[in-house]
Amino acid sequence: MSLPALLLVHGAWHDSPAWQLLASCLPDVDVRTVRLPSTGEDPALLGDLYADAERIEAVLGEVGGPAVVLGHSYGGAPVSQTQAGPGIVRVIYLAAMMQDVGDTVLTPTGGVHPPYWDVHEDEGDRPGHFGVSDPVDVLYNGVDPQLAESVAASLRLQSLASVTQPLTRAIWHDVPSSYIVCEQDRAIPAAFQHSMARQADRVRPMDSGHSPFLSHPAELARLIREEMAV
Repeated sequence: MSLPALLLVHGAWHDSPAWQLLASCLPDVDVRTVRLPSTGEDPALLGDLYADAERIEAVLGEVGGPAVVLGHSYGGAPVSQTQAGPGIVRVIYLAAMMQDVGDTVLTPTGGVHPPYWDVHEDEGDRPGHFGVSDPVDVLYNGVDPQLAESVAASLRLQSLASVTQPLTRAIWHDVPSSYIVCEQDRAIPAAFQHSMARQADRVRPMDSGHSPFLSHPAELARLIREEMAV
């Protein structure tokens, strides 16, 4: 059976190369990636949540056929904000923010930043942004240490606007959805993932940390393939 295309949407601080190991485990799938505007090196050039959703929609337009969209971590927010169209056949949330209209990424914490965020508020013409403290421990537990250090060194800045703007739509109301819970996650606790996952049509657990695309790419690829075939 022919599978739809798969669009992988990275989380905060990351970029498309983070998906290489996972993509190599899906050689028969048309895997696409997207570089979100909210992530980059220059705070002045960072986009916001809505720009991220528009970028996802633009890439989906290039696919020109049925597609499954997977969002990791923060990436779940712009995936939810994406306009549902006939080409999107399923959305998959991977240890991701699966929230409803009116929510921001920081709604669950009452606007308080997680302790591992290195936050820089707006300062004159310099927009607010944040990095991540101790990413190897928080984001990459279970990942080969050398690989974890290499990926951590490539992380960029994330715009504060992207986590403080409210969703104006939630695609999972209109499109079938799956949630992959990472049970050993140190960035987004598994209990919180399970609370969000109650909104999904299907829930799949993984015994992994926050980044199974690095620690368990073959196992994650198998789960994704199964969800794409539903």
